[in-house]
Amino acid sequence: MTATVTPASPRRASAPGAAPGVLRVFVGHRGRLIGAATAVALVLGAVLLGGGSWPASFVADLSGPLDRAGDWIVDNRDGHPLFLYFLGHISNAVVVSVRAVYLVLLALGWAGVTAAAGLVAWRVAGVRLALTSVAAISVCGLLGMWVPTLQTLALMVVAVAASVLLGGLLGLAAGLSDRMHRILRPVLDTMQVLPAFAYLLPVVLVFGIGVPAAVLATVVYAAPPMARLTALGLRGADAGVMEAVASLGATGRQRLLTARLPLARKELLLGTSQSIMMALGMAVIASVIGAGGLGDRVYQALASVDVGAALAAGVPIVLLAVVLDRVTAAAGERIGAAPARRAGLGWAVALAVTAAVAGAGRLSDRLSWPDGWTVDIAEPVNGAVDWMTAHLYSGVPLVGGTADWAARFTTWVLNPLRDGLQWLPWWAVLLTVGSLALLIGTWRTAATAVLAMAAIGALGVWDPALDTLSQVLAAVAVTLVLGFALGIAAARSTRLGRVLRPVLDVFQTLPQFVYLIPVVALFGVGRAPAVAAAVVYALPAVVRITAQGVRAVDPAALESSRSLGATGRQQLFQVQLPLARPALLLAVNQGVVLVLAVVVIGGLVGGGALGYDAVFGLAQGDLATGLVAGAAIVCLGLVLDRVTQPTERRDLARKGA
Repeated sequence: MTATVTPASPRRASAPGAAPGVLRVFVGHRGRLIGAATAVALVLGAVLLGGGSWPASFVADLSGPLDRAGDWIVDNRDGHPLFLYFLGHISNAVVVSVRAVYLVLLALGWAGVTAAAGLVAWRVAGVRLALTSVAAISVCGLLGMWVPTLQTLALMVVAVAASVLLGGLLGLAAGLSDRMHRILRPVLDTMQVLPAFAYLLPVVLVFGIGVPAAVLATVVYAAPPMARLTALGLRGADAGVMEAVASLGATGRQRLLTARLPLARKELLLGTSQSIMMALGMAVIASVIGAGGLGDRVYQALASVDVGAALAAGVPIVLLAVVLDRVTAAAGERIGAAPARRAGLGWAVALAVTAAVAGAGRLSDRLSWPDGWTVDIAEPVNGAVDWMTAHLYSGVPLVGGTADWAARFTTWVLNPLRDGLQWLPWWAVLLTVGSLALLIGTWRTAATAVLAMAAIGALGVWDPALDTLSQVLAAVAVTLVLGFALGIAAARSTRLGRVLRPVLDVFQTLPQFVYLIPVVALFGVGRAPAVAAAVVYALPAVVRITAQGVRAVDPAALESSRSLGATGRQQLFQVQLPLARPALLLAVNQGVVLVLAVVVIGGLVGGGALGYDAVFGLAQGDLATGLVAGAAIVCLGLVLDRVTQPTERRDLARKGA
């Protein structure tokens, strides 16, 4: 459905009318009908059902079956044929692969690895990115994180290769078969809203603590983007080209290899890029289950609230993410361009130079990063943190310190919101969820959201789930206020857009774990720091989508409103925002999903609720607590996705698929 907006005259479009104009962006005639029906149902429910939390008689106690299942897995992990002849071989293959890559990196030495990074970036993106890559790898060594960096790289190489292979095969099946596409689409939808922590406990239960569990959890987390984009690229192949190839008598295999895959190469590379970024983020989170490397250093430092040590390990993670993102993006831009002359010669020269540099390092016996070339930033950073604690954490005249802000936000926002949600009758929560999902989606969407919310109650974690929901809602509110304001400003100001772009690029490539470091330094531990980290993590996506949506408004509509004498404010509220409604709703949806992911991880820094239960179950090996919390997180993610996912987005996805 295409919205037609007639710009109002200046006399009608006065400032007091701006707020209703904004409301009309999201609410229409259908919304008023649903709202009225919901109000009537609330009154009837109050009379017939009364109040109260989720009834205890509706709770399914899964602790016994889950504990028995966990005990069976632990008891049979070393002797059952399923583990000995299948899962055991997978675990051994992962260990051997990671160790082989790690030994190759060690054999190249610091000079060889640095040269390889620079030369690959040079061949793909040019001299500037090559210098950036060399500088980034060098900083990893200067910070004393050379060995952890190699460990993370080894795990990344194996995990990304497996993710791309698995995701590519699934995407290939979904791209070529309508039935497989219908089967995989809800699975991938569900996996998209799963926070990373939800993957850890089942994998640990089967494979134990260590590298195999970390790699396999990373593969499960990073494969869906590759599968989605592969299927999208294959199903979106130009129909004219496919008909031309078929008319030449090509077989199905020939059509796939000579037409579909070449036409989908940009989507394939974009899927690879997304898998790399998600794998890097998950590799850090997987340090909780024994992944080692940089993530383990960050986790151990956060556990001891050593901000300096956490930052020393976090900076290399950021640098690796930025370099990998830039290299894959540059490779994607070059696809389809005319091939450079003597490209093969250039790669041969790069390989020869890398081999020569690595050989020189071996001959000089200088494979490890020199100890004298390291800089200890932990002590000065901790000194700065101590200064901030003494001067910014509390006692700032007039405005108060960051601890005061966190305490006030908790007292005035988080606590009332949590208490209000937990005070609501359970049926009122279900009714509200269903109404919101129906308002923005379909009856099927509403039924899915209500069933997912009811499953949370049936799991016996109703109050912790509402606590987590209160944190998500508070973080989303702050994120949307800041994100919409910055996005609209960036869309209307080219200069501000250019200034924000590199900042958003950096923030969008940071793994989730890294955001916990500065908020712990500024706000201590608790629910407010978890909310602050979630806001910073989700803000770049909201700003980008909002700016893109406002900027993409038809210039003819703006020119028409301008010719009628509309002011800039009137154009924004009565033309641009209504026409950008699909993008704004998509920004809300993405903000909610990203906020939930970090709020759950906030259990590591005192966020409590479901995040704490997931962390506790993972740390203690308590399958009942951890798996129930993980399942509730999944259900909450489905609820939030369904009540914020615009119908236009699904329609576009179906058309594109």
